[in-house]
Amino acid sequence: MQDLPDLPDEINLVTLNCWGLKYISKLRRERLAEIGRQLSIASPQPHIVALQECWTQEDYQSIRRQTRFILPYGKFYHSAALGGGLAILSRWPIEESSMHRYPLNGRPTAFWRGDWYVGKGVACARIRYGPTPKHIIEVFNTHTHAPYEGGKPNDSYLCHRTAQSWEMAKLLRGAAERGHLVLAMGDFNMIPMSLEHQLVTSLAPVRDVWRVVHPDSSLGPSHHPAEEARRRPIPTAEFNIQENGAASDGPYNTWRWTKSQRRLLGLGEPPVTISPDTPDPLGKRLDYIFAGSGDIQALGGGWVVKHVNVGMMMRHPELGCSLSDHFAVEATLAFHPFRQSRPSPPPQPESHSNRDSSAAPTAAGTHDGAAPTTSEKSTTDSALHNGAYLQLQQSPTPSFAHLAETTYPSQLTSFLPSPSSSPAETLPSTAYETILSLIRTYTAREERQLAWRARHFLASLLVAAACLVGVWFTPCGRNYVSFILTLVSTLSLAAGTVDGLMALLFFRSELKALREFEWEVRNARGLLFRGGGGGAREGDGAGDWDWDWD
Repeated sequence: MQDLPDLPDEINLVTLNCWGLKYISKLRRERLAEIGRQLSIASPQPHIVALQECWTQEDYQSIRRQTRFILPYGKFYHSAALGGGLAILSRWPIEESSMHRYPLNGRPTAFWRGDWYVGKGVACARIRYGPTPKHIIEVFNTHTHAPYEGGKPNDSYLCHRTAQSWEMAKLLRGAAERGHLVLAMGDFNMIPMSLEHQLVTSLAPVRDVWRVVHPDSSLGPSHHPAEEARRRPIPTAEFNIQENGAASDGPYNTWRWTKSQRRLLGLGEPPVTISPDTPDPLGKRLDYIFAGSGDIQALGGGWVVKHVNVGMMMRHPELGCSLSDHFAVEATLAFHPFRQSRPSPPPQPESHSNRDSSAAPTAAGTHDGAAPTTSEKSTTDSALHNGAYLQLQQSPTPSFAHLAETTYPSQLTSFLPSPSSSPAETLPSTAYETILSLIRTYTAREERQLAWRARHFLASLLVAAACLVGVWFTPCGRNYVSFILTLVSTLSLAAGTVDGLMALLFFRSELKALREFEWEVRNARGLLFRGGGGGAREGDGAGDWDWDWD
């Protein structure tokens, strides 16, 4: 085994969606090269970096060259026809790696979206940071299916993201049961406390690191029903960054500006700034770091969340644009010895709605961004004065010393096994019915698609045969008619064959994956209701018996 440095007291983590789609993402080479440079000079130095949408070997190698002295180990993951766009960089050796494809993974018929063709999945890396069997970090980097239909109740891709969160939870739970420190990082395309989010945090012994430090942070953009139900004012851009962790869709990111605003950027152009008090109703959190604790008993302590922030907000030094259409999420885990003592109660988060909304924010001056118009600034100033926007106060979060004193013991205690509960009991029982309803709805859709495409294939055969018969009986001298009939026959048969292959290969395969997912959910629900005894049975909603004969 290679020589390892001294055991770390802290582990610095970074996850970033690089927006590096070949031929599509603008200024891709320049931006990703600068991402590599910024990682190499970051303070504190990152120990593990998870990248998403790093699609090309060229961009990956560019980042590797610049970070090779602080992150000497790395892995670029290959998947499907176009690749998964996932990469993991590490300070410590990567002992094992694998690419786990999601069973439900988009649709080839939606070729303009590309999720199926890139083979969405989980990049898995087993990293050794010390000599003992428990000095292992298992990293799971993912980019789940995009919410193209906005996550609405009739969103046909919601079943994909739910199944992917379920799959991620299984991977995390297995790694935690091996006694390793578990990290899940990436662009999960979900909002906090959604069903997908609850699956990860309830079915696996991990915590959303942002909500550990900011338990009262937002549940989505201001217009989302879950956030609207909290009846909180619209946050400012700075509040969304510092308190809500909104690394996506905020006004600080130049790729979310209008075309007229982006024209102000470029070589030789002066920097464009935005006030931290700018309203930010659309900013949200899609990028996450989930962390476990490691084997507390074997290590004599565990890993706790010390710090978390939104990072990589700098601009390209020459082009003036943001380095990606996402900002990074950065976190620091600290090793904390475990003492068998009663932990202090965690600090109660201060309700932002009860704060003095007329207090001046600490952020003075401006951040990089698009400058608001005079009328917008006047409206914003008035709204801020009247308390219509959430803004930063003098102490948005507890100090690190206060966090260490109050939350570290309780963080560790939350990971210790309790004989009276199991991880599944933390997931609401109604969630299982919700998932089963999603599966049934999506299964019905796919069955209709399979039937329609199978009928189209049969119809194309009849059309092709009829056209060929027509060619046979075409009178002499009407060659153009024969040509048209032959062309129609060929095109019809080609289109029908594609649909026939889709019905035979893709839709049947997806329906089988749905059956497996449904069985797992029913089985988990049965275990919950029966207190952990037995699996899915006939008569308790577990479905029909499946007999496997050798």
